[in-house]
Amino acid sequence: MNTRAPSKRLERAFSWLCMGAVAVPIGFLLVLLADVVMDSTSRLGWEFLTSYPSRKPDEAGILPGFIGSIYLVGLTALIALPIGMGAAIYLEEYGRGGRLSGLIEVNIANLAGVPSVIYGLLGLELFVRALSMGRSLLAGALTMALLVLPIIILASREALRTVPRGIRESCLALGATRWQTIRQVVLPMALPGILTGAILAIARAIGEAAPLIIVGALTYVDFLPSTPTSAFTVLPIQIFNWVSRPQPGFVQDAAAGIIVLLTTLLLLSSLAVVLRNRHQKRSV
Repeated sequence: MNTRAPSKRLERAFSWLCMGAVAVPIGFLLVLLADVVMDSTSRLGWEFLTSYPSRKPDEAGILPGFIGSIYLVGLTALIALPIGMGAAIYLEEYGRGGRLSGLIEVNIANLAGVPSVIYGLLGLELFVRALSMGRSLLAGALTMALLVLPIIILASREALRTVPRGIRESCLALGATRWQTIRQVVLPMALPGILTGAILAIARAIGEAAPLIIVGALTYVDFLPSTPTSAFTVLPIQIFNWVSRPQPGFVQDAAAGIIVLLTTLLLLSSLAVVLRNRHQKRSV
């Protein structure tokens, strides 16, 4: 009896089932995106990007939210990247196999799965209240740094693991110290993966609203932040504010803000791909 024909039919049916499981959510995503684009066409423009929020939908803009997002992402990167890369280097190059490093690895893996709201509660209690930073840009950046730090550490460790162990041993055999080996050989080879993971982690911080709402980012700001201690808002919170308004015009403003946010995320993701490919070509 030939059993190969039924097995091929089952395999083909399973392939079609998997393709359908992928196509259905993508289809819903495209429908939602098309609806957002149609709603945003009347508001997207230079005036929308350079105007302050207003109680009138036709005059509202996203300038404070856009600038606040840039400042927040910049501060988050300045805080999270050195700490994350340093922790990854220690765990992978110096503390490998130790009991302390094993405990740290377990906690980092657990923190990577913690909901973002929990980080907002931690930032509210630690930075806003305990350290008396108030509802400032610095408190928000520190909170977002805690959010993306596990992702940066895990991505950096995976990038460091791609460097063959034999290269490290060869450098040590030639008389180089461990730090010289890491700084001059290991890090340049692992840099594409580190940059990709870091940029994607920072891109996640741009789209997060829940932690910043808890920390206390404002929903209506008619000024630009001037110092790290200034009050601020970001694009996701500005969009959330518009969506909660009853006027139909604010729905169009929110749709235009979503397009700006999606474009920013796509640009950051593209930058990660370009940097990775460029550094890979240099290393080859």
